[in-house]
Amino acid sequence: MANGESPLELRMFIDGKGCAARSGKSYLSYDPCTGAPWASFPDAAEADVDDAVGAARGALGRADWGGLTASQRGLLLFRIADVIERHRDELARLETRENGKLLREMTAQMAAVPGWLRYFGGLADKIEGRVIPPGRANLLTYTLREPLGVIGAVTPWNSPILLAVYTIAPALAAGNTVVVKPSEIAAAGVVRFAELAASAGLPPGVINVVTGLGPTGGALVNHPGVNFVNFTGSTETGRKVGAAATARLAGVTLELGGKSPNIVFDDADLDAASAGVLSGIFSAGGQSCIAGSRALVQRSIYDAFLDRLTERTGRIVIGDPTQPATEVGPVASRQQFDKIAAMVATARDEGSRVLSGGSALDGDGYFYQPTILEAGNSAFIARNEVFGPVLTVMPFDDEAEAVALANDTEFGLAAGVWTTNLSRAHRMARVLDAGTVWVNMYRASAANVPFGGFKDSGLGFNNGIEAINKYLRTKAVWCELGKGQSDPFVLQI
Repeated sequence: MANGESPLELRMFIDGKGCAARSGKSYLSYDPCTGAPWASFPDAAEADVDDAVGAARGALGRADWGGLTASQRGLLLFRIADVIERHRDELARLETRENGKLLREMTAQMAAVPGWLRYFGGLADKIEGRVIPPGRANLLTYTLREPLGVIGAVTPWNSPILLAVYTIAPALAAGNTVVVKPSEIAAAGVVRFAELAASAGLPPGVINVVTGLGPTGGALVNHPGVNFVNFTGSTETGRKVGAAATARLAGVTLELGGKSPNIVFDDADLDAASAGVLSGIFSAGGQSCIAGSRALVQRSIYDAFLDRLTERTGRIVIGDPTQPATEVGPVASRQQFDKIAAMVATARDEGSRVLSGGSALDGDGYFYQPTILEAGNSAFIARNEVFGPVLTVMPFDDEAEAVALANDTEFGLAAGVWTTNLSRAHRMARVLDAGTVWVNMYRASAANVPFGGFKDSGLGFNNGIEAINKYLRTKAVWCELGKGQSDPFVLQI
């Protein structure tokens, strides 16, 4: 947006069409590279959420969605994938504009999204019940797997479309409908995804997107017409979402925060390990739930490894995320920018040693230097999620201490292990308290691999067969095949 140009007025997507909030209220979204407003979005209230949930419930009962066979649903997901593939560059640029992540990263994500849709589209007609051998020859007993109904998804700003598709793809493959409430920071990409899905032939009401501030998400989570909630965000908010959903007996998946350890042993390939530690924390500007924000390095190589790490960190290119040479873009919002600065200041006050970075860049936008702090595992910054380009480093002496330090956290989302010792790699994978363990690599995802966390990092899993199963309910069917009549006053067991 040029200087002086008015922000774009964008819309929600409900029942197959764009719309404003019933109240006419809106809010501004800010370009993280400049700090200037670039778009306004409808600020939905309960009435708008009710419209979206009503549209989703209506689609469940219509022949153009609820009447489709599983194979037809799968083919429709394949058609959506084809459309997204044709528009991936548009979607990538839109997401970079919203959240400031590197264009090449968002381009890679948009290239991967069709694979998610095709994977779950392929699973749609693999949903099967089973015949259960009964206790008597005159009975037939079997199960049916049915969609839950309306799925509510509350998604974050760091990978808006991809993380929305974590819910949309398996939920639709299972025959459900979806209402998405994207982050107020980055909603345009998700709305555009829904528009493109409709252009591929998805019936009205199957995907709905409501935009708004915090109360909008609360209205969706608390709506009695929503059968299941998938939330991705902070642990603090996740607890509230989980309590609200389960209070009305709705199902819930929570993908929450992390303080993931990246563990480097002295036998590791140090070039690969240093690149992996840098990737784990500074790619995406550290704005990732899986960020490897704690580097645990064996003491025998600690000083040499830190020299290597700080030297490369000092050469990171910070700037315009659309430029090929840029390695780290801005933080997504002023609120997050201020949080990072405050947490680093607290770390300094507590005695943490700044090895690299440690301050904001001068000028417009929300640019913060990639920062390395030497801090003990009890330091506030080593125990709490920053969600920014801030790494804490600490030494360990042996495998047992590495495990103790790695697991000494309230979180359990991910971990990295760098070693050429195959036995050690598998031992570590077994004892690390994390939902995902990467060995000699970091920060990878796939549609067919389950992803979720332990402890305060969440509840339940996205991706893989586990994901489609959570959007299904099991119904047991009993059939009497004989002509006899049982005692009406005795349970048949």
